[in-house]
Amino acid sequence: MMNMIEEAIIYATILHQGRIRKFRGIPYILHPLEVAQIISTMTDDKEIISAGILHDIVEDTDGTLAEIKERFGDRVATIVASESENKYPEETKGKSWERRKEESLLKLQKSTDIGVKMLWLADKLSNIRSLSGIYSEKGEEMWQSLHQKDPQKQLWYYRTVGEMVELSLNKTGAFKEYIKHINFIWPGTFDSEKARYKKYREVSVEGCKLIGRGAKGDVYKYDDELVIKVYNHNNTYHDVEREIALSRQAFILGIPTAISFGIVSVGEQYGAMYELVDSQTLSTYIAKNPSQVESYAKIMAELAHTIHGVPAPDSGIFPSCGERIKSYIRGGIGYEDESLGKKCMKLFDALPETKGLLHGDFHTGNVFMQKGEALLIDMDRISTGHPIVELSDLYYFYVILGEEDPEVIENFMGFSYQTAKKFFDYFLRFYLNTEDENKLNEIKKKASVLCYTRMIRKLKKDGTPSEKDAKLIKKYVAKLEEVLDKVNSLAF
Repeated sequence: MMNMIEEAIIYATILHQGRIRKFRGIPYILHPLEVAQIISTMTDDKEIISAGILHDIVEDTDGTLAEIKERFGDRVATIVASESENKYPEETKGKSWERRKEESLLKLQKSTDIGVKMLWLADKLSNIRSLSGIYSEKGEEMWQSLHQKDPQKQLWYYRTVGEMVELSLNKTGAFKEYIKHINFIWPGTFDSEKARYKKYREVSVEGCKLIGRGAKGDVYKYDDELVIKVYNHNNTYHDVEREIALSRQAFILGIPTAISFGIVSVGEQYGAMYELVDSQTLSTYIAKNPSQVESYAKIMAELAHTIHGVPAPDSGIFPSCGERIKSYIRGGIGYEDESLGKKCMKLFDALPETKGLLHGDFHTGNVFMQKGEALLIDMDRISTGHPIVELSDLYYFYVILGEEDPEVIENFMGFSYQTAKKFFDYFLRFYLNTEDENKLNEIKKKASVLCYTRMIRKLKKDGTPSEKDAKLIKKYVAKLEEVLDKVNSLAF
């Protein structure tokens, strides 16, 4: 009786019959067999190896995912699906290349199955082996033979795959060979040390107290002197390095921030260690002493003034917040109502240029109190932009997120929705230095424009929204339309 791998070889050979590889003109079946061989150097898991043999069936033959599922099981089909790109028959492969790659990378980014990571690494290693050979012979002329002729876009794709699989597979020979090929075609892309044996310090947060939560990960009290930020699965080593670099630059400019002294691995996730002796987040203080929320709001307002008062250097290390906000508009209200999307974009584009800094994820869970001093963490979104963007982020975190379900904010912040709304009101008064209710309400209206666009984008982000989310989207579209009739500018 045939085993799974043998059956996969026969099945794939039949479906790929007559097809040849773009370069060299060799039978196409040699590619999936090479992918399977590479996978076999990392694991003896028959399902993962079989998925390697079958990975191009759905994308390049008449075979279907349903057939693979029936013959080889759910997991094999799921692994194959991670590498099967969407087809856009109305467009050339060159035109749809970037969109197809972005969509497929999301599958890799979200997967926690080591089999998916192994398949991706093996497939890209097989491909880049071929590219390296051709590049040795033809040099830059090689790119003209590909659907994507821009070598920098090709670099983006291959580098991103490497970054996404690094933590799980950096000790494998396949990963090290992959890095060498990338550095051969695009010299200096990766630190050459990545092509040598490297073992990250492995730590565990089991039994550690969760003391903070941000968009990129969770923060734990590791011991009496150390805290550790554990990044979400979709963060790469490059993401962690970038945040630490931004933190150091912010510190040099006078922004009070904690500096990480080491990147570690926490299971299949990256972590960053910080020395924060006897420190707690401002959210923890508010949860323990909600009657003191006014004094904590004052600390946050002073911290916001410090950040916003620092001009960004001309080095360009800090990006503009513009692309983040525009992605909310394009990906949300822009799809729901083109006219409203254009209004939002026009208002945002009309904001006066400013070189002041924004934190980008500014909330009390990202502020630690150490010996009476407020210290920021989660610096990956630090950017330049108008302060209304930061105020809208705060309004979103403390008010808008809880309008439909107060528990969302209560679970996120660790204190009640009523306390959260009080906090924001006090914060706004201290930040603007006013008790004028008309002025305060005017700023809330301006902030709500960006909040509603962000909420619509959030509800649409994972594809087709549920019936419940579709109703909420309609509700927020109506709210946005109403407030846009009253707001002529986002500036203040």
